[in-house]
Formats: sequence, structure tokens, C-alpha cells
Amino acid sequence: MTEAARIVAGDAQRVHVAPALHKNIWKGGAERLRVVNVVDEAPDVKTFTFLPEAPALFNYKAGQFLTLDLPAPSGPLLRTYTISSTPSRPMSLSVTVKAQAASVGTRWMFENLVPGSLVKAVGPAGNFTLELAQRNGLLFVSAGSGITPMMSMLRWLADVSPDADVAFLHCARSPADIIFREELAFLARSMPNLRLGFVVEERDHQSAWSGMVGRLDLVKLKALFPTFADREVYCCGPDPFMKWVRNVVLSNGLPEDNYHEEAFTFPAIPVVETTAAEIALQPEVTPPAATNLVRFQVSGKEYPCSAEETLLQTARKAGVRILSVCEMGLCGTCKVMKISGDVTMEHSGGITEDEIEEGYVLACCSRPTSPVEIEA
Repeated sequence: MTEAARIVAGDAQRVHVAPALHKNIWKGGAERLRVVNVVDEAPDVKTFTFLPEAPALFNYKAGQFLTLDLPAPSGPLLRTYTISSTPSRPMSLSVTVKAQAASVGTRWMFENLVPGSLVKAVGPAGNFTLELAQRNGLLFVSAGSGITPMMSMLRWLADVSPDADVAFLHCARSPADIIFREELAFLARSMPNLRLGFVVEERDHQSAWSGMVGRLDLVKLKALFPTFADREVYCCGPDPFMKWVRNVVLSNGLPEDNYHEEAFTFPAIPVVETTAAEIALQPEVTPPAATNLVRFQVSGKEYPCSAEETLLQTARKAGVRILSVCEMGLCGTCKVMKISGDVTMEHSGGITEDEIEEGYVLACCSRPTSPVEIEA
């Protein structure tokens, strides 16, 4: 990373706050969040702003995400949302979410979360941050609600590096569907090197529109930002959109190391159903001997764990609930504090080195190598 890019990336902890509050950092897990504000941003798009139930500051990096544990009547729902607020203002945290036609969790939020509501959350997590930047010039490319991590990054830059060289390209169905449109215009007036570009699929009757219409293509991309191949490109949006952007920018001169994208689509875990007849034909297998005992401090339970099992699998057998979304060490949702003992952990970026040094592990990919006690 260049020195200038380091300045752009910044340090999410360089925030001047009252000394008394500086000691309390929100850790997630059992510490619930309280809704303090709900704002309509665009059709079917709302921003929910939270404070910790107990006074504390939020510590995260612009571009990271949070997993909410929603107590729906049909059972708890885990939903992952990008944080749209900026870590330079750590007193509160916001997520901006769009309810699709088939949404369940997001629709539940729209109908049930009001100021005063309490909800469990886990996080933050994710590596889609400005720390990846190797170049000084940035290009944010987003579509729909994919604008949220870009907005968190832009708000951060507006506070800590307002002269940053940023090109911001957003695609929406119509002008009315452009999320944060007014704030983006305001930031463009206060950030001298911020250039905005919008492409809408169709005009609407609610607002005058003189910008580009149709789907984003190479001609429009070059017309808006002809030097895109010389920038650090961040992309977020629907999968087909991100695949198109990636193919276009890489085939037009952008080095692969300078392209980054964010998505929350984790591979589904296959469920193999076995009939009773098939089970009867299978040879008996002696289960592996339990090698280590796992103690769950909060629930007060203990359960043996074989060498092949993870802490998450053992927790489920013991009836201890640990939140988990991806189960591949990527999302960071199952992060728990290891109080004692040793584990081997093979993760995919869902936990930082600082968190590991503090004693945290990811339950989905940690296997005990000695008796272990975790905070769950």
C-alpha cells in the first residue's frame, strides 16, 4: 500500500472521545443494541440507527458488516447487513437495508423495529475495507443497496481525508431509487476531489432527470470515469452486476490486485437425506473417541468433543446456541471468547489478528487440542 493510500485508509480507532467512554467498546454477542432512529431513504429502503444497550463506543472499519439476530415469531433469523455509518463517529451505528419482494428478515425489521426496540447483534466482520487500497485514486461502483459499504467509506473519508480522490458510480432502477442522493450531493460540495456518476435504468415521474439512462456499459463507464483502470476499484451489488463490472474493468487494463468486491452469498451446506433401508445396509461405524471436554461458561454446560468436530458442532450437541451464518470462517458471526485451552483454527478471514491475540476464536472452524472453555 502506498503512503498516500495509507492515509486514505486511515485507522478506525483514531477518534477523540471522552476518556470515561473510551474504556467501553461494544463487543457484540450478548450486548444488545437499542434502536434510536428509523429513516426512510428510498422506496423499500430504511436506515436503522443503534446505540449499545449499555454505554459504549463502536469500533469497526468502514466497509465491514454486522449480523443481526432477529427474534421473529417463526424462530430467530440471522441477517447480515453492511454498516452504512462511519467509524469516525463511534457513538452510534447504522445499517441501511432494502426489503426485496421475498425478504423475510428485512420485512420483519420494517414492521417491528421502532425506536426503543432491542436486538442482538454480532460483529463487526469483513475484509472489504479501505485497507486493501494500493492506489490513491478510488472508484466506488455500486448498484441498489450495494451502495451501503461505499457510503460508509465515503463518510469516513469526508471526516478524515476530505481531499481524497474519489470517483463514485452508482446504478439504480430510477432516480427515486438512488439511496443517499441528497447526502452525496452535499458531500460533493465539501469534498473537492469527489466526482459523482449515476446511471438509472428508467426515468420516473417524481423527479427531473438529465443523467444517463439505461444499463451500465463500457461506453457509459468510460464517459463518466475514463481513468477507471488507474484507480483502486471497489464494487458491491447483485452478483450479475459485480461479475459484469469485474470482467469489464479487468479486460480494460485494471490489474486484478486493484479490484475488490463484497458479497454475502455463502455456499449452501448440502443436506444429504438417507433412507432407513440405506442406513440398515451401512456397516456399523464406531464413533471417534471424545478427546477433549468443552465447557460453555455462560450456559454452564460441558460436552465432549472429538478431534474431528468443531466448537460449533459441539455447542449444537450440547444445546448451546452460537450464532453462525456461513460456517466457513468467513463472516465472523460465530466469534466467541476462548477463556482457556488450545484450538486449531483454519479461517477464511472472518477474524483479525488483533482479535485472535485478545483470545477470540471462530467456533465454526476451531477444533480443540486440549480441554477448552469458551464464553457461550
